[in-house]
Amino acid sequence: MTADFVYRYPPLYAGTLVRRYKRFLADVELVNGDIVTAHCPNTGPMTGVCDPASPVMLSYSDNTKRKHPFTWETIQMRDAARTWVGINTALPNRVMKAMLDTRSIPELGQYDEVRPEVRYGRDNKSRIDFLLSGGDAEKPIYLEIKNTTWAKDRLALFPDTVTERGQKHLQELTALAREARCVMLYFINRGDCDRFAPGDEADAQYGQLLRTAIDRGVEVLPCRFEVTPDGLQYLGLATLEL
Repeated sequence: MTADFVYRYPPLYAGTLVRRYKRFLADVELVNGDIVTAHCPNTGPMTGVCDPASPVMLSYSDNTKRKHPFTWETIQMRDAARTWVGINTALPNRVMKAMLDTRSIPELGQYDEVRPEVRYGRDNKSRIDFLLSGGDAEKPIYLEIKNTTWAKDRLALFPDTVTERGQKHLQELTALAREARCVMLYFINRGDCDRFAPGDEADAQYGQLLRTAIDRGVEVLPCRFEVTPDGLQYLGLATLEL
């Protein structure tokens, strides 16, 4: 594998997870023995990726207005592969913006314009992550990104909890699929998965909606990323299993 990173982390601090609590906070013991409280940029249950005593990596901000200057970025699984998993849910959209700007996802074809956070939907109150237009795109491309960290036996799964917001996104993309190209991109934030499926065990309704969306023309791109303390590398698409 070549070291062609689609994203490079800033200098990170190594530590061990003590506990995650109040959804947004995590206590981490640094290698020097200090215990710091870091911001946890993930509001979900983080199924399988928040076990205490696991190695983690933190970024640091010099912003003096922040109460907690450390941010939890990655965690290492304690299995034989020692896989690193990216848990920062804000990162996938930043990575995808850079990849879209460089036309790094060939399945999306050619387009001239990349617009983030565009209003859409029946009530025009939802926001699509990216709207692509122009170029060879005969129809505008509505692209929704979902960070994916839950996995079982090399199978990436989304979601890992009931997500009414995610269900709404699927319903709105399905309704739009006749007049636009609609794409669900699952950002598999770990390199040990080569297959993707809906997380029916966590949210059966989401799985049903995803299958209906596909039947009605919504495309699915399960994009695989290798995560290391240095950065992220794009590995291509996982196999979709329905």
